[in-house]
Order: sequence, then C-alpha cells, then structure tokens
Amino acid sequence: MNRDTELFWWPARVLHWLMAAMVLTMLFVGVGMVASVSARHSWLLALHKPLGAAILVLAVLRLILRLWRAPPSLPADLPALQRIAAQASHWLLYALMLALPLVGWAMLSAGGYPVMLSESLRLPAIAPFDADWFAVLRGLHRVLAYSLFGLILLHAAAALYHGLIRRDGVLRSMLWRRRAATPTAEAPTKQDST
Repeated sequence: MNRDTELFWWPARVLHWLMAAMVLTMLFVGVGMVASVSARHSWLLALHKPLGAAILVLAVLRLILRLWRAPPSLPADLPALQRIAAQASHWLLYALMLALPLVGWAMLSAGGYPVMLSESLRLPAIAPFDADWFAVLRGLHRVLAYSLFGLILLHAAAALYHGLIRRDGVLRSMLWRRRAATPTAEAPTKQDST
C-alpha cells in the first residue's frame, strides 16, 4: 500500500524539521565543547544550555501532538520486522530527546553549575549537589548523546530507503508537496487558427 495521499499533520512536520536542525546543531555544539578549551568553550556552553532547554520543551510539545493526532499508517506491505523497528526507533527518539536535556540539567545541578538560559534567567537545580552523581550523570549524558546521534543516522538511512528504494510515500509524508498545477486553456496554435 502506498501512502502518497497521507501527510503528517503540518505542525508535526514543522516541529520535525525544526527539531532535526536543533538536535544536530546541539550534537555538534556538544562535540565542540568537549574538544575545545579555547574562548569558544564559554560561547558554546552558553549556546548549549538554552538550546537544550528549547529541545526539551519542543520534544514535550511534539509528543503531545503525536498522542493527540496519530501519524499516517505505515505501508501495509512493510515487513513485520521493519514495522516493529520503525515504531521502536520513533519512540526511542522521543525518549532520548526528553532524557538527554533532563540528564544534562541534572548533571549541571549535581555539579553545582548554574543552568543559565540567559544572563538573568536561571533554571532551578533538579538534583542535589553531589560530585559522585555529577560523574555518573556526565557519563550517562555522553552515552545518551552518542546513542541519539547513532539513532538519527539510522533514522535518516531508513528515510532514504523509503524515499529512494521502496518509494512508498513514507518519506514524502514528512515533506511538503507542491500543489498540482491547475490546468489552463491552451492558446490556439497557428494551425488551429487557420
């Protein structure tokens, strides 16, 4: 079954592509923070915290939209194993998009670092100050970040598989389609007018 006629609801599509850009930016910012001890580290850190908070808020909004309005069904001829993998990977993406910023927030709280979203807006601590917990949460934050990056690569590969090989409308359901051109009356040709 082809689902060319079915699209994700437009707010879900907007959030999907906005969050894709934000999450990828966040992952590269995180790598830059780990790799840099220069003056850029402070700038990257100042970007990392509000971007993570924004991803957390948008992930919650996206989850609400997902539960409120079901996405288009998968093609009926999709093998059961691929269907299970698709469902599991989507829910795992949601879990990681929620867990990663929360663990990062808890990690900073446990380390006694302020979570500043701007120069004056500070988030409250969500974990007690504890050096041991800071070390555990820091390791967990890193593992979750690598897991999210790996899952995004699998997600992109699956999208290309559906779009370029199966051509079953799954990828197209998350894109925007051009409206069909409205047929217009053709101008009479030279032969017609003679």
